[in-house]
Amino acid sequence: MNASLSPFAPHQNTHYLPGDLAMWCFILAELLVFGVFFVVYAFTRANHVELFNASQAELNRASGAINTVLLVTSSFFVVRAVDVIRRGGLNAGAGCARWLFAAMGCGGAFLVLKLAEFGAKAADGISMSTNTFYMFYLFLGFFHFMHVVLGMVILGAVALKARRGGYSVEDHAGVETGAAYWHMVDLVWIVLFPLIYVLH
Repeated sequence: MNASLSPFAPHQNTHYLPGDLAMWCFILAELLVFGVFFVVYAFTRANHVELFNASQAELNRASGAINTVLLVTSSFFVVRAVDVIRRGGLNAGAGCARWLFAAMGCGGAFLVLKLAEFGAKAADGISMSTNTFYMFYLFLGFFHFMHVVLGMVILGAVALKARRGGYSVEDHAGVETGAAYWHMVDLVWIVLFPLIYVLH
């Protein structure tokens, strides 16, 4: 019996962890750090409910909601970029790069809105020393902000390589690695937005 036809023969398309293992270790470490911050925030909030509710009411929820839509949309664009390079075909690299640049555009819009939000708070004299809520709001917001910046740098590097034909159907782990990091950034915001802006 032909080994390739045997039900016990290894399948060539066996599912694998997309991207680089080192990046996944880094992502898990980052999620752990954010998780600890979220738990500390929730514990502190439970002991200062009135202060947190009053300060939370001063936030621009519309801006936060728009930023949520931007990051979710950007993750969709990244998924499309991965799909294009996996399928291959003529100009797959260029198509992948276009989707990644679109994701970066959403990320850039996110950063602009966050800067405007931070600027408005600074103009009102609000800082990390204003109260406990604003300490968490500014720290977590800026910490995530820097992750978005790093994510855009990663996507930009991947997009430029893809446009030069550096990835193929057989070799596109770099695209998957960049996508995995970007999805982590999106996931953190999906938790951060309701936690900071919405939940009472």
